[in-house]
Amino acid sequence: MSLNDPQWGKRGGGGGGSGGPPDLDEIWRNVNRRLSNLLGRRGSNEPDDGTGRPRPSMPVGSAAVVALLVVVIWFASGFYIVDEGRRGVVTRFGKYTETTQPGPRWHLPFPIEAVDVVDFSQVKTIEVGYRNVPGVRTKVEREAVMITEDENIIDIQFAVQYNLKSAEDYVFSNRRPDLMVSFVAETAIREVIGKSKMDFALYEGREQIAKQTEQLMQQMLDRYRTGVFVQKVTLQNVLPPDKVQAAFDDAQKAGQDRERLKNEGQAYANEVVPRARGMASRLLEEANGYNSEVVQKAEGDASRFRSVLGEYQKAPSVTRDRLYLDMMQSVIGSSPKIIVDQRSGSGSLLYLPLDKLMQQAGPGAPPTAPEATPPPTRAPEPPATVDPARSRESLRNRER
Repeated sequence: MSLNDPQWGKRGGGGGGSGGPPDLDEIWRNVNRRLSNLLGRRGSNEPDDGTGRPRPSMPVGSAAVVALLVVVIWFASGFYIVDEGRRGVVTRFGKYTETTQPGPRWHLPFPIEAVDVVDFSQVKTIEVGYRNVPGVRTKVEREAVMITEDENIIDIQFAVQYNLKSAEDYVFSNRRPDLMVSFVAETAIREVIGKSKMDFALYEGREQIAKQTEQLMQQMLDRYRTGVFVQKVTLQNVLPPDKVQAAFDDAQKAGQDRERLKNEGQAYANEVVPRARGMASRLLEEANGYNSEVVQKAEGDASRFRSVLGEYQKAPSVTRDRLYLDMMQSVIGSSPKIIVDQRSGSGSLLYLPLDKLMQQAGPGAPPTAPEATPPPTRAPEPPATVDPARSRESLRNRER
């Protein structure tokens, strides 16, 4: 019947003879009466069937069926499914019983046993020294400030990625294992930074610090039985404090200038030292060569002197003449010579500049006729005849 029907509520059956809407109290009493009949109880004020006689209670077979249905439902409530990458932790009266693998499983229903499904595949991340709010990165000063071995202060921000390796330890050994991972991460990196120099932490030692922190965290978490496996520690920022950033930049620039000057000096030394060593080696070789030359020449002179001595002892006069001729040849052979026969009867002297003619006659120069320089004017005299034998004898005597 529609609510817009004008005859709604005026028909008999629920609202009495008044023709109004049904009485809610009457409906509620009818529901209670039906429930009492279903459960085998009798209504308190009204007869069950309108005749004044109570209805009979529920038979025993119907109660058994209901009880069996309840037992089946209770038994079926123990079935559960563990998804891939998860583990089921079963407890019996609050005590750990077993860890179930992925797949359909069953446990004794509540309140005997309960199961907690733990996610093993999820990689969790904690942040130390900062917090990532959507669109904004906030620095946590209390966590980021640390002191180094050389008593300098630095700010470190890093993240730790981890997952679970033991569901029993993760659920039962600690109350808040995720918070414990955060505390352990901060403790571990403070210990590593406290054993490191400032320059090492800022520059070349970042990877080593992250590795040492990861190992130390895993040792501490295993000791506390947290059931957590640390996958990776990532250093986000390692910086000096903001208040000393300008001074630190100046010191860093001075250090770079120092390294640059050292490299320039080393390059100059690498250029000069090998050249000086080469020059010293060359002078040493020249000295050794000169030494060998002088020694060999002295030995040769001594050997020649011994051979001349032996010949001199055999024929002294011949050896003297030979030595004299050799000496005169070595002395006179390298100097210009002019031979004048003074024994001739001629009184005129003809001067020829042989030394200048020899200097002018270089290699490849055409021979030129010598020009005679006229001597001082004297009265001409007849030429005298010269004996060739006498001239040779006089020349020999002069050479001696």
